Amino acid sequence: MWGRRLRWTGPGGLGAEELRVRRREREAALRKARREQHLVSKRLLREETEAEDGAEMVPEPLSEAEVLELLKGMQRGSEERKRSLKQLHRALRNKETQQKFVSPLADIQMEAAHCLHELSHSSDPAVAEACLPATPYLLTYLSGHSVEFMELCLYTLGNLVVESEAVRKQLLPQGIIPVLASCIQSPHQAVLEALGYALSQLLQAKEAPTEIIPLVLDSPLPQHMLRLVCSGLKTGTGAAVEFAWCLHYIICSHTATTSLLSLGALPALTSLLLHLASEIPPNPPEGLELLVCPVLRCLSNLLAEQGFCCQNQVLDQRLLVALFLILQSFLQHHPFMAQECLCLLNNLTADEPFFCSALLSLDLLPALLQLLSSSQVVRVLVLTVLCNVAVQGAGHCQELLRALPLLLSLLLPLLAPPGDTQVLGQGLELLHLLFLHCPEAAADFLRQGGHQVLEQHQSIPELQERAGALLEMLRQPPGTSACTPCPTTLPASS
Repeated sequence: MWGRRLRWTGPGGLGAEELRVRRREREAALRKARREQHLVSKRLLREETEAEDGAEMVPEPLSEAEVLELLKGMQRGSEERKRSLKQLHRALRNKETQQKFVSPLADIQMEAAHCLHELSHSSDPAVAEACLPATPYLLTYLSGHSVEFMELCLYTLGNLVVESEAVRKQLLPQGIIPVLASCIQSPHQAVLEALGYALSQLLQAKEAPTEIIPLVLDSPLPQHMLRLVCSGLKTGTGAAVEFAWCLHYIICSHTATTSLLSLGALPALTSLLLHLASEIPPNPPEGLELLVCPVLRCLSNLLAEQGFCCQNQVLDQRLLVALFLILQSFLQHHPFMAQECLCLLNNLTADEPFFCSALLSLDLLPALLQLLSSSQVVRVLVLTVLCNVAVQGAGHCQELLRALPLLLSLLLPLLAPPGDTQVLGQGLELLHLLFLHCPEAAADFLRQGGHQVLEQHQSIPELQERAGALLEMLRQPPGTSACTPCPTTLPASS
């Protein structure tokens, strides 16, 4: 049927030029009638040699299977795609075929969405921009009722926005943020998880702090994200993980901390962390660390951003217990969690006597010291937390040495060159604080051969000034050392 070419010259074998003249005459008459009678018409452009008086051949109606076959042909090679399009073009002159084609064919829609999803996963940057015309349809379909279809559209959008700034710039005025804000109230976990993925992709864009996050903050999204993160253990961790990372990206933008604090983010995330720590079984299920990690980062970065005003909201020593429980649970199989926990521990203890005292009173320092055998980053963080305690003064230094009688002997191997400059520098800083507040620590250090270790550091340009100052402290009477620098909060990884 599709091999026939439907090319007619009209009654009496009229030539192409005469047909064009007749068409122009009819168009002129129709325009005149529209002006005089306000008639409504639609214009259909067809091949010039086709009859204009209704004498063209109307093809037989297509079945639904034939429509599907044509659509599949459009997904094949260029020649078959062209042939299928031409066949469909002619077939649509039949009203019955038109009704089949425009009726809700869920299978066709789903196959087309799968094709677009495959394209969105391509690493070729040109592919994302080639998909630009499809973005309004993807947004429109998010108001549908098919969970599977909505999920597929959301993941496709997430793939597209991360690749192309042009796609992001088109989606924002098309209203992607209000559409996502509507979807976040879905009761379906699959839709929520896909939504969290798409939103997290948007929030990682370089223009997110100025162009995307303000729109998110003006929408209901943040309060729903916070709710879904904090209810993750009850409703499923998939969506909670995605939205926890969304909150993390918003906090890292340095533009939204006040807004999140006004929503109660700090006490909510603190309660969640306490709950997570209390519910962790001896062998945590795989994947739970993916939720704990961004929650730790959110809390750590909120403290780094706001400092003391945030610390007053979380003065609960159970937080320290929770951090060490998490460390104990995840360290063996997920050693990266040590860095996440210690970054928060550092920001809690920085310039905060409450948590420094709690570390001592809860006898958590021995467990902390065991981490000195871990990676370089972890060793630096452990030494930084110890500095936070020592900088509180003589009382805390004496308690520190009482709780860790072998502290100086453990520091000596860390300080022996060659070694990592950051670890060595932080170790020298801890020695400085201990010598300043506890003269007996300096004497003990000398007895253990520390003088020779310090002398070796004088040949390292980055450390020679600190090592020289410590050697001078050992030679001078107690209390004449240089001023103590203040501890600093550290941002978690972005």
